[in-house]
Parts: sequence; C-alpha cells; structure tokens
Amino acid sequence: MSLSDESTDPTPTTRQDTQSGFEDTEPVDSMQEFYKLYQEFLVITLVLTGIIFISVWIFYSLNIALNYLLGAATGMVYVRMLAKDVERLGQEKRQLSKNRFALLVIIILVASRWNQLQILPIFLGFLTYKATLIFYVIREGFLSALPNPRQP
Repeated sequence: MSLSDESTDPTPTTRQDTQSGFEDTEPVDSMQEFYKLYQEFLVITLVLTGIIFISVWIFYSLNIALNYLLGAATGMVYVRMLAKDVERLGQEKRQLSKNRFALLVIIILVASRWNQLQILPIFLGFLTYKATLIFYVIREGFLSALPNPRQP
C-alpha cells in the first residue's frame, strides 16, 4: 500500500466531530469528572490526615500531632485554591496563578517565629496531599491492570 492510496479525508476524533449539536456536552462532562475526582481526592486526603494524625499523636506527642494537623489543613486550603484555579482555567484565565505558594511561605514563617510551632511537622502535614496523589496513582494503576469483566 502506498501513501497515495490512503484516504486524506479527516476522521472524527471526538464526540464533538461526530454528532452535531453536542459541542457543549464534553466540557460539562469533563467538569463533572473534575468535581468527582476533586471530591474523591478530598476524602482520601481527609482519611490519610486522620490516620497520620492519630499515629503521630500515639508515637510522638499531641503538640507535634497538632502541628502536623495545622500543616495538613494548610495543604487542604492549598488544594482548594488549586482546584478553583483549575476550574477557571480556559474560561477566564490562560494560566494558573502562583499566589497559593504564599500560603506555604506564610505558614512556615509563622512556624519559625512562634515557639510552640515546629516547622518539620507542619511541612510534612502540608505534603499530605502529595501522599494522596501517590495513593491515587498506585490505586488506579492496579485497577487498570485488573481484567475488566465487562469486556471480552
């Protein structure tokens, strides 16, 4: 088969191309998927935060556990700000803002000035959302590796 024998007609690649009148349904579906993923992400983060908080309280002290919890709460606010930024991306904005990084800087500065706060537990608490991402990716990797019973 030579290149001249192949058809040069464009092939539809998305549902938008194949069905007329459905141009707006894909962004709505994408946003619904985004909200579902965001809620799942928040639930996993809250569960991990609770498990780690109790573990730190048992193995270290309540003060360190509360420092961790402060960092985790800051991380949740950071994720919320990121989700709002992503939600507006494409509609109102062309790129993500970097204002949310100020949140981490402020909490670390406050921790360095206040004697009751410790920087390391706060920072590790802030990174709890990263552990959620790792957990989610590993879980999805294992789920996608399993055979799907609906497909032959």
